[in-house]
Amino acid sequence: MTRTDTGRRYELDWLRTLAFAILILYHIGMYYVADWGWHIKSEQTFTGLQELMILTNPWRMSLLFLLAGMALSLVLPRISRLKLLRLRSKRLLIPLLFTMFVVVVPQVYYEALSQQLIQPGYLQFWWQYVNPVTDLLPDHHSPIGLLTWNHAWFIPYLWCYSLLVLLCYPLLNVVSQAGWLQQLQGRYALALVFGLMLWAWWMLKADFPSTHALVDDWYNHAKYFLVFIAGFLLARQDLWWQQLVANRRVWLVIALCCYCLIIAERNDVFDYYSGPTNSETLHNMLFGSVLVINHWLWLLAVLGYAGAYLAKTNSPLLRYCNDAVLPWYILHQTLIILFAAWLKPLAIPAIAEFPLLLALTVAGCYLGYELIRRVALLGWCFGLGKARQSIQNSNSTEPLSVTRPVS
Repeated sequence: MTRTDTGRRYELDWLRTLAFAILILYHIGMYYVADWGWHIKSEQTFTGLQELMILTNPWRMSLLFLLAGMALSLVLPRISRLKLLRLRSKRLLIPLLFTMFVVVVPQVYYEALSQQLIQPGYLQFWWQYVNPVTDLLPDHHSPIGLLTWNHAWFIPYLWCYSLLVLLCYPLLNVVSQAGWLQQLQGRYALALVFGLMLWAWWMLKADFPSTHALVDDWYNHAKYFLVFIAGFLLARQDLWWQQLVANRRVWLVIALCCYCLIIAERNDVFDYYSGPTNSETLHNMLFGSVLVINHWLWLLAVLGYAGAYLAKTNSPLLRYCNDAVLPWYILHQTLIILFAAWLKPLAIPAIAEFPLLLALTVAGCYLGYELIRRVALLGWCFGLGKARQSIQNSNSTEPLSVTRPVS
């Protein structure tokens, strides 16, 4: 049956907060992991860190889009589409512009500095960074020069997906309430999204590697928009939700098995090319199937456990996180890079540097948010203010339950 309750979905709030906590750890891990490019890299890198990060890498951003789709689905019956578009645009596009022109600049600066592509001088660099016709770092240019959204790519993607759903809402609303969908067993819905994502992986991934540039990122769009729509429909189907929570242990066990298979394949445990009869196409299809199953079952597992244990759990900490998560998301990667650049010359052993970098990042996000929420102009630049209160009063699971974060 279609979900009709209006109570706050605390599990969505908790999952968004926990996903962001993982994001901070993941981006600090990018500083230390070997063989994966990032803005700056530690002199101490570790290959084994890749396998730990692969545990969440395939699905951590999909979780945020899934939660965003669910939140948008729950809020739409209570706010007009035009008003919701206006509120969401204020909440997303203004912070995006502020992030591009101010917050991410140190990321580009320290990356270029670490590669010895520029001379020290932050203000001179910033002036060239905001100049769309600059000739500085031509190999790093986009159609708008050096301007970039870096880790904040989630924000424009979310705005575009939300716009598409708002435009198509009458059709989606009819589909979500259709009797055949309400009676459809979850396993058939799951088989459908498996098949769609496997098709996207097979047809698009090789030709459209991830860019986060919005206009040419077709494999990511196929993946993330599918997840977004799945979240939209899931939020309205009690039958699916009940089955998802009831089978959470099954999802977790299978997801762990898929993760182990992925790690085994990375370490050449399986040798599919040792004989002339082995098929590369078959290998790719099998491996792609494992990747897709791994992706979706981790999503189902975390949703299932959250639905079982966090649905009625509220606290002052959660209320703080609901307000703070967008500013923290915007700030965190720049702070990681700033502090890493300052700590790097000290050559502190990684076992001590990692917790110090984590503590500095968390402290910086906390102090930054405390300043942001006390200064009206900063609050507006970071998506706080009356727009948030308006949505909160209309629906506890407001769409930026959605816009919360992040890469």
